[in-house]
Amino acid sequence: MQIESGLERKFSRFSDTLKVSDGVEIEGYASLFGQPDQSGDVVMKGAYAASLSALKAQGQHVKMLWQHDASEPIGVWDAVHEDAKGLYVKGRLLDSVARGREAAALIAAGALDGLSIGYRTKKAMRAKDGIRHLAELELWEVSLVTFPMLSTARVGSKVTQHESDHEGLRDIAHVLRSAIAEMR
Repeated sequence: MQIESGLERKFSRFSDTLKVSDGVEIEGYASLFGQPDQSGDVVMKGAYAASLSALKAQGQHVKMLWQHDASEPIGVWDAVHEDAKGLYVKGRLLDSVARGREAAALIAAGALDGLSIGYRTKKAMRAKDGIRHLAELELWEVSLVTFPMLSTARVGSKVTQHESDHEGLRDIAHVLRSAIAEMR
């Protein structure tokens, strides 16, 4: 096996457990352990542990970005941790940010269904079959994206919004859902 390192991004669809509530809260899995992505990489259980501990010790948080664009934060991740399944994230899209409102509408319409991790590889081994096993990653950000790399997890979300607070966003989501229905 060969050891590799470098800055990378990995894409994953929201899992079936993704939820969007009150128009701003989202949760799901940004990474699933043991599943090869489209580039042949497999994230191993425990790959994020050291990075998450270091961030916590420094009082820092994993950033929530739009399409990996560092100039477009769209919310905050309130919880990021590993469990038996993968990297679980729970956070809030900020409705005071235009892109945050757009992201909520796109998720509600089913037009946006991806999560992607931005990280630097600390430890990885490439097996003889070409599969790269990612053993330690320095996690920088989790983005909402259009095209995820890990296609086995699917979105299952709804946006629920307060009647008086988010009428405009609800109208946009309705228009988008109607347009998608007509295209089918």
